[in-house]
Amino acid sequence: MKTLQQWLDWCEQLHPVAIDMGLERVKAVADRMDLRFDCPVITVAGTNGKGSTCAMLEAVLLQAGYRTGVYTSPHLVQFEERCRLHGESASAEAFADAFAAVEAVRAEVSLTYFEFSTLAILHMMAGANLDVAILEVGLGGRLDAVNIVDADCSIITSIDIDHTALLGFDRNTIGREKAGVMRAGRPVVVSDPVPPQSVIDHASALGAELWLFGRDFNYSGDKQQWAWAGRDRRYSGMAYPALRGANQLINASGVLAALEALRQRIPVTAQAVRNGMAMVELPGRFQIVPGQPVLVLDVAHNPHSVAALAVNLDAMGFYPTTHAVLGAMADKDLLPMFQRINPMVGRWYFTDLPLPRAAQAADLQALWQNQNTRTDTASTVHATPLLALQAAMDAADPADRIVVFGSFYTVGGVLADGLPRLQAKHLSP
Repeated sequence: MKTLQQWLDWCEQLHPVAIDMGLERVKAVADRMDLRFDCPVITVAGTNGKGSTCAMLEAVLLQAGYRTGVYTSPHLVQFEERCRLHGESASAEAFADAFAAVEAVRAEVSLTYFEFSTLAILHMMAGANLDVAILEVGLGGRLDAVNIVDADCSIITSIDIDHTALLGFDRNTIGREKAGVMRAGRPVVVSDPVPPQSVIDHASALGAELWLFGRDFNYSGDKQQWAWAGRDRRYSGMAYPALRGANQLINASGVLAALEALRQRIPVTAQAVRNGMAMVELPGRFQIVPGQPVLVLDVAHNPHSVAALAVNLDAMGFYPTTHAVLGAMADKDLLPMFQRINPMVGRWYFTDLPLPRAAQAADLQALWQNQNTRTDTASTVHATPLLALQAAMDAADPADRIVVFGSFYTVGGVLADGLPRLQAKHLSP
């Protein structure tokens, strides 16, 4: 294998199943690679808000002058997005070299695509002379490959029902899996305002230093600005984070709590906090693209995140018609997703996605029709997200709104050729 794409193609067929929870195999290879970090590590787990939390941490720490490394997954368009070193995506060549380093010691151990790529990225980060490493958990926490690294501080974002076949069918069971990223004697920041009792119990039993939203840190705000208070630090008169949506203040609060918890090792100034929050960027998180019609991109793909998307759409104001492009995985809890956003969508454009786990567009349409009670809506099916977006553009008036959601693959599909700038065709000269 020479190129990154060759390595990725090879990794996809290396292990008999795509997801194989457990740390034994990946830990064995990590030990052979002598993987270790000589800087503070922040691990971020949770159902929703992980990517936003990592992006805000990175933005503030970069503004404070630190050399950061960030591992996030999945990616939207290019695999290289999964690893950012000093604020920039790692190169495909660096990735290929890192995959070769894993293969050089893997021997008889079978690794999944995610495990192999996680080891490669950790290898790149460990050798990048970082001041701080930020690691996003892929799925769960306790048995996720990222959890082979002992976090100096962990953050647990919102916890909701998702990946039930692997994590459990209720918040308490899922919370116990997420809590697996905690370490004894080290801070864990729980930014979920109403965390499952299992998270609190695990922190107590383990002896982790628990930071709870509403007890150890909180925020307040009005239409112009917001403020945050922790155990010993306060910030007031801050501009709202550049990431849109009411839920982002909860994520930002967890970020500031983690930075306070680690202030002895990685101190940050108030100015770095203000600048970082104002400049943070993360595509696909309630991303509003100006145009006629306006375009909203959001990777919401479970009932909790779709409910937040519905609230954020409602706060945008009046649009004559909202057109929704939806592609989703078949194992998602799709019915409550429809129920929460259906009242504000006038036309649906269901799309296939290029992977076996995805629901077929026709199946999505049938599920939507079975629960739809409105008589003023319509739907069509399409082969790709770009074709679905084009159909929505063709049908939309300039004052309408198009929202693309349901999966990273759906949003990534419309970003494949760059950021779309919409202009209704009958407005053209």
